[in-house]
Amino acid sequence: MSEPAEAGSGWEYASEVQVGFVGVDGVGQLGSLVRYWDEPFERASPARKFIAFKGQKNFTGDYWAATSRDLVGYESWVERDAAMALDFDPAVVALASQPFRVLWVDGDRDREHTPDYFARLSDGTGVVVDVWPASLVDEEAAEVFAFTARVCATVGWQFRLVGDLDQPFRANLRWLARYRHPRCHRASVAEVLREVFAEPQLLFAGADRVGDRMGVLPVLYHLLWRHELTADLVSRPLGGGTIVGLAARGRL
Repeated sequence: MSEPAEAGSGWEYASEVQVGFVGVDGVGQLGSLVRYWDEPFERASPARKFIAFKGQKNFTGDYWAATSRDLVGYESWVERDAAMALDFDPAVVALASQPFRVLWVDGDRDREHTPDYFARLSDGTGVVVDVWPASLVDEEAAEVFAFTARVCATVGWQFRLVGDLDQPFRANLRWLARYRHPRCHRASVAEVLREVFAEPQLLFAGADRVGDRMGVLPVLYHLLWRHELTADLVSRPLGGGTIVGLAARGRL
């Protein structure tokens, strides 16, 4: 097995780290990260169960990812939003939740950590994502995340530590996610929308030029989700007065 170009002298460091995961064949595996670093973890089953019980304070569930065409688990609204943001990212082609356990020895302690998500980018890069609001990152958690980041670097993966999404992007993303499913795409309407918004204009005004607003808007929002149309989703809530234009390039 070849080493990733980014690994360099850190390859031996990764050899001391173990990963436990459930492969695409449904069989559990445990071994050195050096051996398994190029597994398709974006297709792995969760390495541990999502626990739900009466009275728990966090909310668990499944998010249907348009990129993977599969369910992705989450254990809080913050994790769900993080999965949604990955799904919205045009560079992400697949993702999985809790894809593996990382096990290592820290002095006289055996430690392990299960990252929240693994995403695969269109250029083949792997991305390990941990979701943890900044206000809740204590000293021990910071050590785990720092260790995970170093391990990821040795095998050529990215590491991202993300927390709550900023408003109004979070609200806009949640809204557009309602229209992420391919069933919202109507080819004939989408074609006209691309022609109309080739010249940037107000969202409602452009939709009305295409046809009945209630029939056009789901397709318009779907094209925004796919990045075929573009709008400012960061500065203000999405609405009829939002300027929408044709993107240079959408999701493939």
